[in-house]
This record gives sequence, C-alpha cells and structure tokens, in this order.
Amino acid sequence: MHLDFTLAAHYFMIKVLIADDHEIVRRGIKQILTEGLSLVYVEEAADCPALVSKAASDSWDIIVSDLAMPGGGGLEALRQIREIKPTTPVLILSIYSEDQYATRVIRAGASGFLNKDAAPEELVIAVQRILSGKRYITAGVAEKLAMELGTQTNELLHELLSEREKEVFKLLATGRSISEVSKELAINSTTVSTYRARILAKTGMKTNADITRYAIENDLI
Repeated sequence: MHLDFTLAAHYFMIKVLIADDHEIVRRGIKQILTEGLSLVYVEEAADCPALVSKAASDSWDIIVSDLAMPGGGGLEALRQIREIKPTTPVLILSIYSEDQYATRVIRAGASGFLNKDAAPEELVIAVQRILSGKRYITAGVAEKLAMELGTQTNELLHELLSEREKEVFKLLATGRSISEVSKELAINSTTVSTYRARILAKTGMKTNADITRYAIENDLI
C-alpha cells in the first residue's frame, strides 16, 4: 500500500528545473516552490550548458531560469530549449528590470518574466499560472507588448518569429507538408505542428495559404 502511494505521489509530482549560477539563489527558489506548491521534484543547473542538457534529457513541467549565466547566457539557452523542447514552459527570473528584458524574453518564447526583487509568493503565483497553461505577464509588460505589436506593420510580422520558426514558416510557405518539413529539418512532426501553431498565433494568420500569400507579398520565398 505504501509503495502504491509512493508511486502515485511521484506520478503527480511537479517537475521543476531551476537554473542559476548562484547556489544560494537556487536553494532559495527551491525552498519557495516546495513550500508554496505540493509534491515538487527539483533538479538544478548552474550554467547554460547544464541547463540545456538537463532540459533535453528529461520532461519538465516548468523551467525557472536566470537570464545572466555562464556558458552563453539565458537568452541563448532559451533559444536552444525552444528548439529542443518547444512545449516546455520557461519562466525567466532576473535581476534586470522589466523595461530592459521582459518583452524581449517573451518574444523569444518564454512563458513569463519575473524580477528577483518580487515577493516570494509572486514566484509561486507565476509558476501556478504557467502550469495552468497561461503566461505570466505583468500589466506593464502586457501594455508594452501591445504597444509594440500596435506599431508593427504587416511587413514586419515575420520578425516576431524565432529563427527556427522562420525556417518552418518558409518551408510551409513553399507548400511543404508537416511531414516534409519534419524530414527536411530533422525534427519530429509533433514539433513541426507546435512551431506552426506558434507561427499562426504570433502572426494572426489562419491557414498555410495565408502563410504562402504573406511570404510571396514580402519576397520571403
């Protein structure tokens, strides 16, 4: 009976990967999450290569990562994680202000941005929100994103995409199927479908025909 309970508890555990180059910060984040959430399993990474490696080697419910770390920086690690595990949510936790980096990391694919000066309970709120399938964006960041999108012209829609998303975008625009894109980029079809969904969400397009028309009109193919 005890074994069955242990297995059940493990099944329902929230798996969190915490990345920060300061051990005391990692410990603090771990303590906040284990106290604020139930059944949390935590692993840690102290630099970007370790973060990317651990992100790739297991399935995580959420990754909480610093922005400034040795080995390439958090933004580069985020880009690599988005390619390897596009559906894994990443919360960026940083000493930098929202004005400096929040919209940048959201556009890069992060599910949220939180300043390290925030209250501990705000970290728990951010993680809970992201685990529910939403993004954690403060009112100030949401307003800034809206202003930036409002100033974008149609000709700049593709600039909202990551480099990998642009690759998928261009291949879809030429009429290739999901399976053909999968073979060409050496990634599985599910990942291609995830990229396609993200492309449509970012650009406001509805179909592959919309993608093709936009690409032709803007000399992308």
